Amino acid sequence: MQSKTRIDQALRQKADAREIPGVVAMAASGNEVVYQGAFGKRDLAKDDAMTVDSVFWIASMTKAITAAAAMQLVEQGKLSLEEPIGKLLPDLASPQVLEGFDANGEPKLRPARNPVTLRHLLTHTAGFCYDLWNGDMVKYLEKTGTPGITSCKNAALNTPIMSDPGTRWEYGTNIDFVGKAVEAATGKRLDAALRDQLFTPLGMSDTGFRIGEAQRARLVGVHARGPDGSLAPMPFELDQDPEFHMGGGGLYGTAGDYIKFTQMILNKGRGNGNQVLKPETVALMSQNHIGELNMTKMTGHVAFATNDVDLYPGMDKKWGLSFMINTARTPEGRSPGSLAWAGLANTYYWIDPTRDISGVILMQVLPFCDPKCLEAFAAFESGVYAGLDAEQQAA
Repeated sequence: MQSKTRIDQALRQKADAREIPGVVAMAASGNEVVYQGAFGKRDLAKDDAMTVDSVFWIASMTKAITAAAAMQLVEQGKLSLEEPIGKLLPDLASPQVLEGFDANGEPKLRPARNPVTLRHLLTHTAGFCYDLWNGDMVKYLEKTGTPGITSCKNAALNTPIMSDPGTRWEYGTNIDFVGKAVEAATGKRLDAALRDQLFTPLGMSDTGFRIGEAQRARLVGVHARGPDGSLAPMPFELDQDPEFHMGGGGLYGTAGDYIKFTQMILNKGRGNGNQVLKPETVALMSQNHIGELNMTKMTGHVAFATNDVDLYPGMDKKWGLSFMINTARTPEGRSPGSLAWAGLANTYYWIDPTRDISGVILMQVLPFCDPKCLEAFAAFESGVYAGLDAEQQAA
């Protein structure tokens, strides 16, 4: 398979040149893994080579999993996409919109004009933001002493919204509230709910909020990209005994586990012999749920954590429940209507139902949208599609 050699060479070259510390990539159709590779080091300060079962902080790749758990509960009538979520989560019963700051720097708030729904939360149209991409929220957190979301403290969720629900797309803490809704509807903590509803049925035995002993032996270190392009290990780990499990970004896992999740989506809700979502639910999750609204450019406000995020500039990008949807073919070959997203430390996935292919590529580098990591992702994805095209021509 020429494309395997091509992908191997591209990723190995990046790791050997220390452009990235290490990488694991895996691609699969609905019924088989078609590529897997691991290159470089788990941690540049140690000798351990990267292996395909290495454990990564997958950050916002958690979101699609939490969304799937919520949609299982929608199927069961325990959650509703349309009901005001404040009926279930009192903290969201009367949201306040931040309208800026007064002359003394105090936040100016007003009541939201309409209620927040689960659909708003799943599509990032509820009004919640992340401080990483919103300067007003940086200022608000500083002014009020509110902890940041990665503290996993309940107080971190006590923030205003930045616009009225349903009026614009803005990436934010929405899926953390979806996690809270799953907990409220099931009476379980989110780790137990995800384990029972998804991880056990799908055989995702290496994924969780807590890093077990077996996982810690394979854990990949996070690295910081310096202004000169150099990479240095940086201490980073989410609280292992958190006040709340971060449904928007708290999971650790492997490429092999995540590919089981993407295959379940490709197989219309079926994985590991278990139907975990109805085919019509997967179809619903895969549709545009933001109408005329578009995903907007995300301008970074916390330099060590993120660059500006503008994937496929010039292309309209929509949002499903809860995936980014590209509306045109990408340069790498991804079909229109495919599903994708990413995690802060440069982890990425895509699911292309049209071509029956999905891929996962995991690195641990900050800031997000690192150009060298994006080059590795593009080389991997285009290699996967080159392989598909070659097979079709041969057939």
